[in-house]
Amino acid sequence: MIRRFFLMTVSLFVLTGASLPPQGPVPDARPDAPPAEAVPPKADTKTGDVKGDDKTGKSKVEQQAPAASSPVPAPDSVPTPQPSPPKPASDQAEPSKDMPSPPEAKPTPAAEPEKPASPPPAPIITEDPQAYRQCIQDLTQAGVVFTEKPRMDDGDGCGIDKPVEVSKIMPGISLVPNGILRCEAALELSRWLKTVVIPAADQAMPDKGKLTAVNQASTYVCRKRNSLSEGKISEHAHGNAIDIAALTFEKGKVPMTIAPEKEPTINGAFQRTLNASACLYFTTVLAPGSDETHQDHMHLDLIKRTNDARYCRDPE
Repeated sequence: MIRRFFLMTVSLFVLTGASLPPQGPVPDARPDAPPAEAVPPKADTKTGDVKGDDKTGKSKVEQQAPAASSPVPAPDSVPTPQPSPPKPASDQAEPSKDMPSPPEAKPTPAAEPEKPASPPPAPIITEDPQAYRQCIQDLTQAGVVFTEKPRMDDGDGCGIDKPVEVSKIMPGISLVPNGILRCEAALELSRWLKTVVIPAADQAMPDKGKLTAVNQASTYVCRKRNSLSEGKISEHAHGNAIDIAALTFEKGKVPMTIAPEKEPTINGAFQRTLNASACLYFTTVLAPGSDETHQDHMHLDLIKRTNDARYCRDPE
């Protein structure tokens, strides 16, 4: 009996002097939430009770523990955010006022009126075979020295269907230098020289002797009229024209000169005779002085006009 009382007394003494451990048990963190940092509660050194942080008496550990009624979703169950579809252009946000404004569109300048297109070049004159054979026979009978050449086509309407290269326009009268012409143009030049030029020279300048050469400035040349960059093609480009710069006689050369109507000299009369008579053989005659581009030569051509019309221009 005494022994049992002694054991109870010792046990009571041990229990009375015992104190709680400095830190109470911490609840395990849930596997789906990061572990909370444990904050050790304050223990009362006298009573050994763990003091709460507020009036409820709960410890900070209890306050930090997640409530059972608000479970945190597991990582695998969290939905992956999807990118929002692009807004239509009308719903997009307006640009900030601080952003630079796009440059204003400059008005398009009015288009300049197109220049009128140049007339298309005249086609190469196709020779009638029968008329050409007759012309060749007439050239031969007139004593013209020539060589028939292959068809020429230099593009842009330039060319001669059946050209001839003339070296002598009449017996004893050279064409200097040789000229390339249509047969008809060469024949009319030969006829004019024989019927008008030689007789007029014999009458006006008998001291000059016989005519020995015709000095030409241009026969076939691929170019526009008056050598301009635009406009109608020249008859020279068809081998249908010749420019005469001078006549050479045995005793000297007589250049083509400007001969006003009132010039009272024999040379003036001779030049005016050439100007007027050429219109009987050629459809275009531009006398020396007729314009700025014809000051020192005569232009003769055979362009076809309605009713065989002639254009003969004297000095201005």
